[in-house]
Amino acid sequence: MGDFLFAPGNIMFVSALVLMLLIGGVQALGLDGDMDLDLDGDADLLGWLGFGRMPLLALLTLFLALFALIGLTGQHLALDLAGGMLSGWVAVPAAAVAALPATGLAARVIGPLLPRDHTTAISLDMLTGSHARIVTGRAAAGSPARARVEDHHGQTHYVMVEPDNAGQVLEEGEAVLLVRRDGPLFRAISHGDHYLPRL
Repeated sequence: MGDFLFAPGNIMFVSALVLMLLIGGVQALGLDGDMDLDLDGDADLLGWLGFGRMPLLALLTLFLALFALIGLTGQHLALDLAGGMLSGWVAVPAAAVAALPATGLAARVIGPLLPRDHTTAISLDMLTGSHARIVTGRAAAGSPARARVEDHHGQTHYVMVEPDNAGQVLEEGEAVLLVRRDGPLFRAISHGDHYLPRL
């Protein structure tokens, strides 16, 4: 088996396996960066090859595995059927060409099974309807104050608010409801309990 694997015609395939294992080890240790590829809608060929369906390093690892598997299988068949292995100059390009569509097909199958990145980023418009508290300043028409609000992920945001009703003033420490967004500002109404005695 060792003679077969380390034959001159198989060195590239064994090297691909070793590189695949090294990349897999780096990924398992979490040392790789975020190497995702953003594609536009016109990248039909790259999409067909599997780009965009999986992270780039995972796709490269898959290609290396298929390249090595196809190459070693082809060389084994050539040895069994013809009594000798193909030259590396023939076997390597043939395996690479065969591995490209195989990688695209495998990415379509495996890609949906992989976990996706999860983000807690939200659009500021999603804060409309949230409860906030004035933390800095006194909000009046034309004079916004800073308010703290938590989104549905529990992330804290600081926004500038003005009263939604003309003539209303929102005091520091007052609880408010963000009723609409107006450019960089939020319009807010008071909860109405700021002046109630605390028990």
